[in-house]
Amino acid sequence: MGTSAAFFLARRGITVTLIDPNAIGAGATTASFGNIRRTGRFLPQLPLAHRSRALWGQAKDLLGRDVEFRATGHLRLIFDAASHADMRRFADAAAPWGLSLEELDAADLRRRFPGLGADAISASFSPQDGSANPRLVGPAFADAAARIGARILPHTKVHGIARTDSGFAVQTSRGTLESAVLLNCVGAWGKAIAAQFGEDVPLTMHGPQMGVTEPLPHRVLPVVGMWSQEIGAYLRQVERGNIVFGGGVARTPVDPQTGHAKADPQLLRTQLKTVVRLLPALRDVAVIRQWSGCEGYVADDLPVMGPSGTTPGLFHAFGFCGHGFQLGPGVGDAMAELIATGTCETPLAPFDIKRFAP
Repeated sequence: MGTSAAFFLARRGITVTLIDPNAIGAGATTASFGNIRRTGRFLPQLPLAHRSRALWGQAKDLLGRDVEFRATGHLRLIFDAASHADMRRFADAAAPWGLSLEELDAADLRRRFPGLGADAISASFSPQDGSANPRLVGPAFADAAARIGARILPHTKVHGIARTDSGFAVQTSRGTLESAVLLNCVGAWGKAIAAQFGEDVPLTMHGPQMGVTEPLPHRVLPVVGMWSQEIGAYLRQVERGNIVFGGGVARTPVDPQTGHAKADPQLLRTQLKTVVRLLPALRDVAVIRQWSGCEGYVADDLPVMGPSGTTPGLFHAFGFCGHGFQLGPGVGDAMAELIATGTCETPLAPFDIKRFAP
């Protein structure tokens, strides 16, 4: 969110400084799965997701490098009648919002995607979605922003933020920086910054349970997930052959002081039982690494995005509840438009921080 906002603000000719306490892109993004999906989203979020999907399609030209965006499609398998009904309800409701899903019966699924979901009864398919490499995207946006004039300050600790007559003064390990506008997009720590300005957000920290296998011959093109009324799993195969997977178990706790999250190896057996249901061939494959990362979850499972309700010049974009990766470019572009013009063509009202005001 921060690097894309810096890029799109700089494109509008606005002087912008990006402050990151760590390496660029080392936060929740680098721990994420890399899924670019619109299926299953909160319906009023779809205009933002569509805006972002259009920008993913332009990413290579915008950023001057390949961030491995591939529109290989998002396939979501269905294993029971209740989940099938959920899928159809969502597909019907999403169509007026501009998202069309293909429904595949069992025969279509076996023919088009052999080897996936041996006992699946059907699936949905969104052909224009896909994935990108989370480790490349943040640095690519930051470098592109720097090339057009943004000041990028990695490894810069923030010691304090104060309101001034002309805006804000941010005390950092590199000195005090002043600006008329402050954009709060620090993920799980966004709650703390909002609280300094009298805005309380019910946000907690959790980490995804992620893993990756040894490399295999490349056979799985789409991102694969599942419709489930429990905790669904998901996987994708990267071009180097490894299978990246997640879900299937509850998210891990995070130390709020350090922000460190650890994968729990005791959960791996349970997780793999669900993952193998998506791709049975994984029964004979070695898992070579697990990881997690700190994500911010808002109580209503929706992000905080838009202007402050208490402080002119303060804007928020945080708390994307583990499903923000796809939205990243759209969030940055929308926030740049809002900051530069005072309005945004994409509806943001459902994400207004004032929904938590007394």
